[in-house]
Amino acid sequence: MKVIYPIIITKTTDSKIPYFVSIPDLDGATQGTSVDNAIEMARDYIGLKVMDLQDENKTVPDSVYSLPTAQKNDIVTLVDVDITTYRKKHDNKAIKKTLTIPNYLNELGNEQNINFSETLTNALKKQLNVH
Repeated sequence: MKVIYPIIITKTTDSKIPYFVSIPDLDGATQGTSVDNAIEMARDYIGLKVMDLQDENKTVPDSVYSLPTAQKNDIVTLVDVDITTYRKKHDNKAIKKTLTIPNYLNELGNEQNINFSETLTNALKKQLNVH
């Protein structure tokens, strides 16, 4: 599922985070340190918002392809998000897995208070080159 919404980027006087981003069709807002970062932050906001709406069985607004009117120096653009891909990358919901390890590793891990879930998660991230 892909969604597309317009965003409005406004330059502010804040020196640390100088770009304010409005996402009118989702009643949302975010900020960015540069125009590129502002667009990425908008993409992240849209992805999270749509995932939340889906998870709560609420209606996801239809994509909007028209650009809203904005002030003279604002940047107005469309941002697309592939929600299926976004969910795969950002869904941190924990799931239970049953696995088998040698007893001696289980005993050693228990003796050293190893968090097996955390250890497996870290090993999978390393193996799959996920940051």
